[in-house]
Amino acid sequence: MSPIVLHHGLFGTDENRLGPLRRSYWHKIDSALRQRGHLVIATRVHPTAGVETRARELKQQILSRLDGAGHREKIILIAHSMGGLDARYMVSKLGMARHVSAIVTVCTPHRGSPYADWIERNLGRRIGLLPVVRKLGINIAAGIDLTTERCARFNDEVPDHPDVRYASINCVRPRHQMPAFAMHSHTIINQAEGENDGLVSAKSAAWGEHWGSWPIDHWQAINRRFTILHANEDVSPRYVELVERLEK
Repeated sequence: MSPIVLHHGLFGTDENRLGPLRRSYWHKIDSALRQRGHLVIATRVHPTAGVETRARELKQQILSRLDGAGHREKIILIAHSMGGLDARYMVSKLGMARHVSAIVTVCTPHRGSPYADWIERNLGRRIGLLPVVRKLGINIAAGIDLTTERCARFNDEVPDHPDVRYASINCVRPRHQMPAFAMHSHTIINQAEGENDGLVSAKSAAWGEHWGSWPIDHWQAINRRFTILHANEDVSPRYVELVERLEK
């Protein structure tokens, strides 16, 4: 069976820790795939660095973990949010196509996010907050890499590799079903690009073979629920279906 790499998005990590309590970024998703017999590797790269930095860290982790496990099969790489851009860069620019059979992106802003544009325009240029953060030595290059302008350039410079299969899932949820903290971002994105998941538009998240839209928000796509709507829904069977589709 193919090893599966689960790669996190912006602000992510392999697991969140609070004292003795631990919760995987891929809550229940990783265990569901392991139960099917897959080697599952959950990555941990810089949470806010730019795509190139994160992609280089991703490459190192994959090769190290595969060597440690003694696996030589090509991997299936499933990436959430910004992680999909890291995966595409790694395969196209860092010589990893020979190790990857497929990249499946979930809620990835392939064409950027209008909300990243809004943040850069208002918090960056108008208020001047982002330069202050940079002067403090905090790497927030991801914020610029997720703008629509930068992603347009990214797509010109980072072509899909012909030997790798690319598939995508987008998510769509109406504004009134959003968590309170995502209503503003949903409005900004909806005005610019239409239906979205609270951070990424359906249009931006479609890449390669589009395998459909899930009726959930950006955070429910990794089993994080901030509303009472569908509070008990577990999305891990959806990921199992993605892998089964690739293995047919």
